Amino acid sequence: MNRLELLKKLSQKNKKKMVMLILDGLGGLPDIKTERTELEEAACPNLDSLAKVSICGLSVPIAPGITPGSGPAHLSLFGYDPLKYDIGRGVLSALGIDFPMTRKDVAARINFCTVADDGETILDRRAGRISSSKNRELAKLIEENIKIPGVEIFFRTEKEHRAALVFRGNHLSDKITDTDPQVNNEKLLECHATDGSPEAKHTAELVNKFVPMVRDLLKSYHPANMILARGFAKLPDIETMEEIYKLNCAAIATYPMYRGLAKLVGMEVLSAPKTNEAEFELLEKVFPDYDFFFVHIKHTDSMGEDGNYAAKVKVIEEVDKLLPRLTALDPDVIVITGDHSTPSQLAGHSWHPVPFMLYSKYHRPDHVEQFGERECYRGLLGTFPALNTMTLMMANALKLKKYGA
Repeated sequence: MNRLELLKKLSQKNKKKMVMLILDGLGGLPDIKTERTELEEAACPNLDSLAKVSICGLSVPIAPGITPGSGPAHLSLFGYDPLKYDIGRGVLSALGIDFPMTRKDVAARINFCTVADDGETILDRRAGRISSSKNRELAKLIEENIKIPGVEIFFRTEKEHRAALVFRGNHLSDKITDTDPQVNNEKLLECHATDGSPEAKHTAELVNKFVPMVRDLLKSYHPANMILARGFAKLPDIETMEEIYKLNCAAIATYPMYRGLAKLVGMEVLSAPKTNEAEFELLEKVFPDYDFFFVHIKHTDSMGEDGNYAAKVKVIEEVDKLLPRLTALDPDVIVITGDHSTPSQLAGHSWHPVPFMLYSKYHRPDHVEQFGERECYRGLLGTFPALNTMTLMMANALKLKKYGA
């Protein structure tokens, strides 16, 4: 019996409600000047108060020393082993914008980027975070002007510098490599097949034909004068959270990729709020209607990726001010954590364990005084796999039956 089969066997329905609040990229490193992480520096009286009556620890998204992408990190939080469910970012981006994927499709996550005059050296992987309206203009330009015989090409805006690329046709494979080296000041990568199949070779050739055509089309559209592609993926078969946990799940998220991820695991994805405050307002409105809520805050991660320590602190403080709107609903279980760490010093994701707190009526007393990395290290949960998050939540909501006699 594997892990999910066990959870399907043990899960039971009741009326208790659970909220998982994810501050994307929450974890950080001590700043040189303040000697505190962004979370430790932030004035967070509400998070600190909740931590004092919760049980705390540090979660490891994938494995010690492994830097996770957002997709596998969230899958881990939802209880899906990210080493088994290796789902490419492209599917999540496509589903997140409600693109109707079929079994004939291969999707990729796209960044508009800035390249040097040589057309290959990446100066800015995010093209200055161009506006979504500019993205739509360029996406339309690409979809209307680039045609390759034997395949349909869809190029659709996600948000800001992000987009989704979908190839539709026969004999396509997702066993191919990215063109995105994921760092600045490197050259674009050529796409290669990762297995020996004719389908993979054909699809890699298709990508390598498409990318130069985009470069020629966008060469005068600085700063978004090129694209990067990663996470090529076909639509997977995956059991839903309702099937596994017997939960009626709702997702509240602004960014399309996380909406796509929630949709992939069977959550009902609610209308996309434009602000953090609007997310909490929507939670209040729909709280009677579901028993599990995934609430996602994006800009902690964005500010960390921009290397902006002060701005990340500000986002955390904004969420703290909104927290009483969640606690006033009196959920039976609350988890507050991040999917991974995004220290502003590194301006990107990192391997560091993530601060974690769980509130319920049934946990043992903890001695954590503040919600932060060093305090959570002292918590009774210790440093544990994020994959255990859902089982901890289910147990504390009395939604798991006893295993064995």
